[in-house]
Amino acid sequence: MDAGWQAFFEGFEFSEANSLAPKNEHLQYNNEFKVINLINGYRERGHLFTKTNPVRTRRKHSPTLDLENFGLLPSDLNKKFLAGNEIGIGPAKLSNIIEHLRLTYCQSLGIEFAYIRNKEIESWLKAKMEGSKNLPEFSASVKKNILNKLNQSVNFENFLHKRFPGQKSFSLEGCESLIPALEAIIEKGSQLNIREVVIGMPHRGRLNVLANILHKPFKDIFSEFEGKEWKMPLCLAT
Repeated sequence: MDAGWQAFFEGFEFSEANSLAPKNEHLQYNNEFKVINLINGYRERGHLFTKTNPVRTRRKHSPTLDLENFGLLPSDLNKKFLAGNEIGIGPAKLSNIIEHLRLTYCQSLGIEFAYIRNKEIESWLKAKMEGSKNLPEFSASVKKNILNKLNQSVNFENFLHKRFPGQKSFSLEGCESLIPALEAIIEKGSQLNIREVVIGMPHRGRLNVLANILHKPFKDIFSEFEGKEWKMPLCLAT
C-alpha cells in the first residue's frame, strides 16, 4: 500500500482507539448506515419481490432483501433507528421500518424507478409512494367509478370474443386496470389545464382504449370487423 494511504489508515485507527465516544455509539452509527442501505435496497429492487402474480409465487432473485445481506441481525429488529426519517416515519424500530418498506414496494404493485436520472423526479416519487405506503385512499364515488370503468373494459372484451371469435381484437385481457388508470390521468391533467394528451401504445388493448377512453362509437368499431371502412376524425371532442 502507498505510504500516504498507510498514514491515512494509521490516523483513522488512532482516532478510533482514542475516541471519547462509547464503542456502542460507533456501532449504532454504523448500523444507521446499514439501515439506509436496506431502505435503498427496497427502493431499487423491491419490485423483484412483489405479489403481482396471483397464480404462483415469483421466482427467487438474489440477493434478497433479508437482514443479513445488509449486515443487520434479527436482534436489531427491536432497536430504534433515526433512519426512519428517510422514509417519513421518524425514528422507528427496524421492524416498523421494514414493514413500511414492504407495504410500499413489495405488495401487489411493483415500482422500478431507481434508474431515473432526474433526482427531482425520483425524490417526488419516493415522497409520494412512501408517504402513502402506495395505498391511496379513495372515496366511495371514486371506487364506484373505477369499478364502472373496469366493468366497461371487461364487457367490451367479452363481447368481442363472443361476437367475433377468431378475429384479431388486440385484447386487453389481464390489463383491464389500464382503462380506469388512463381516465384518471386524463381527468387530472384537465384539472391542471393540460390541453392535449398524446397516447402512444402497442396494439394490445387499443380497441378498448378507443372505445372506453376516446369514445369511438361501438358501431364503427364493429363495422371494421365486418370489413367496412371508418375514417378517424381530425379531432376528438370531449
